[in-house]
Amino acid sequence: MQQVNLGIVGGGTVGSGVFEALQRNGALMASRLGVALNLTRVAVRDPRKIRAAKIPRALLTTDWRVVVCDPDVHLVAELIGGTTTAREVVLTSLKLGKPVVTANKALLSAHGEELFAAAKKFGTNLYYEASVAGGIPIIKSLREGFVGNQITALYGIVNGTCNYILTRMKLEGAEFANVLADAQKLGYAETPPDLDIDGHDAAHKTGILASLAHGFWVNPRKIHVEGIRHITSLDIKYAGELGYTIKLLGTVKKLAPGCGVQVSVYPTLIPNAHVLASVNYAFNAVFVRGDIVGDSLFYGRGAGKEATASAVLSDLGDAALDLKFGTKHRLPPFVPHEYSGRVAPITEVVSQYFVRLNVTDKPGVLARVATIFGESNIGISSVIQPEGHEGKTVPLIFMLHYATNGAVNQALKKIGRLPVIKGRPVMIRVETFA
Repeated sequence: MQQVNLGIVGGGTVGSGVFEALQRNGALMASRLGVALNLTRVAVRDPRKIRAAKIPRALLTTDWRVVVCDPDVHLVAELIGGTTTAREVVLTSLKLGKPVVTANKALLSAHGEELFAAAKKFGTNLYYEASVAGGIPIIKSLREGFVGNQITALYGIVNGTCNYILTRMKLEGAEFANVLADAQKLGYAETPPDLDIDGHDAAHKTGILASLAHGFWVNPRKIHVEGIRHITSLDIKYAGELGYTIKLLGTVKKLAPGCGVQVSVYPTLIPNAHVLASVNYAFNAVFVRGDIVGDSLFYGRGAGKEATASAVLSDLGDAALDLKFGTKHRLPPFVPHEYSGRVAPITEVVSQYFVRLNVTDKPGVLARVATIFGESNIGISSVIQPEGHEGKTVPLIFMLHYATNGAVNQALKKIGRLPVIKGRPVMIRVETFA
């Protein structure tokens, strides 16, 4: 049996998970692939640190170059995260003609085009299944399983922290700040949690999926991103009464011919009858619509060392087979094929909307708000003015017909300036999956 020597850069949560997974199922992989993975080097920051995985000291080094530049290392796994040292690790490996496996969505989002070009230039490959949705094989599915489809729409719940928070807010009626504190204690959210709850982690992943689905590399600065900080228990409650669940949703949608592609991340009202509404806690799901295959759903654990290690092992297996048979470009990491691709500005995107206002409780308020919507050519499909609220202000909830984001935001600016409006209007988009 042939053997491929593996070097790992990073011995943290993911690196330790990959080591443990190789110890557990390395022989199984070898029997299935006909090629064995032999771990020869692991670069870590502190070799004396106590780790969950008992990596032999003889394998450890503090210098990643010792791993990457070792002529006996055939394959490199970059598992340190970040975009500075990680970029140097990957580029150096590729320049040496060594294939690289990475789980680093931030690196790919920021430097994907550069890294893919380097892989092509130096005759090697870059594998990144673990960069999106943990153990869910969505990258391979888009690149291989749906190669004969035009992807007309893709929706992803791809951040477990946000999904955990929103799930508990719905099931318990809890407030955002309280659930976030619990999520941090349980290890679901980092400290500070900004990358997750402000939507940036989901945007990195959504951008990668959009690029694969539509054939042009999506500039992360073109992605419209909103987090979940402003979502309250009132929004969850009234959305539920209307038959919806709120999720942080990555949306990739092909718009009308010539209008480009919507690539966005924001809290979204999802009909309770839709399968994505039942994706709870830290689980992830990606819903894909192809013009030939129709609708498909991918569901599973989107984070954690075991789920991520499973995806890394899948890529290691592909890389080992490519090395064994000399097929370095059997499946290039990214093939640009839509050179005129364009991300549509969010102002041009058409949606339905949930709007919550906090208003002074006196006659004529509804009429004044409705007049502004009417002057903006925005239709109102329903209005809820809940009873039982004491005090000078009450919530007023609108469901709006289809309109551009630009028109709705302009109308809400005008509404927000009315003396009867107390606090900033809350707008959450609605997705019907039509």
